[in-house]
Amino acid sequence: MLLEAQNVSCAFGSLLALSEANLSVGQGEIVGLIGPNGAGKSTFFNCLAGDLKPTGGSIRFNDVDVTRATAEQHALLGIGRTFQVPATFEDMTILDNVMVGAFLRHHRRADAHAKAMEVLRLTGLEAQADLGARSLGTPGRKRLEIARVLAADPKLMLLDEALAGLTPAEIQRAIELVRRIHALGITIVIVEHIMEVILTLAQRVLVFNQGRTIAQGKPSDVVKDPQVIEAYLGHGRHARRERRG
Repeated sequence: MLLEAQNVSCAFGSLLALSEANLSVGQGEIVGLIGPNGAGKSTFFNCLAGDLKPTGGSIRFNDVDVTRATAEQHALLGIGRTFQVPATFEDMTILDNVMVGAFLRHHRRADAHAKAMEVLRLTGLEAQADLGARSLGTPGRKRLEIARVLAADPKLMLLDEALAGLTPAEIQRAIELVRRIHALGITIVIVEHIMEVILTLAQRVLVFNQGRTIAQGKPSDVVKDPQVIEAYLGHGRHARRERRG
């Protein structure tokens, strides 16, 4: 397994936000994490990324124990993540933003520049390379966030609501971008509220509720699970019309 989390728990004082969560991700998979607001999925995601340290359990990546590793160590090992709110460097160009990610692997400026331009072509931002990051709207910022992570040559990408806030047409273009990234051999774990995205992209889904995993399996099976309908989708609500939580 590329990524394996076993019995991962995380507490904030007396609040147990995550209780004994398990996840195994093989090389080349796309796995979705879903659940209502406060379910524990974001806490789990942050533990996988190295931004939170679990209070119990273990996480291994590429057969290396990363349970207590820093976010920087995760990145060096090949784990890259995006954030719900894109963390762009507003006063830098789009190209320079992406070069920040490229410098993790490519220490010569010329090499980092070449890598950044390659990624900008892939993400459809090449024509805007010399514009300031502040010139981008929501779709562009989402792509820039993904581009900066890609420039660091990750083996695993953790996408945190990378498609949130987009129009239906923009969502379709973003889905195609994720597919192109996956075709490069990059494994993907995605937290997403938009059920269409999960049903379209994910090969397996984990559903969280109240800090625990309540279901997992193929997306088409998971959305029919009575526990999922009750806890996540709401009474009688169709999967594609799930409420934002």
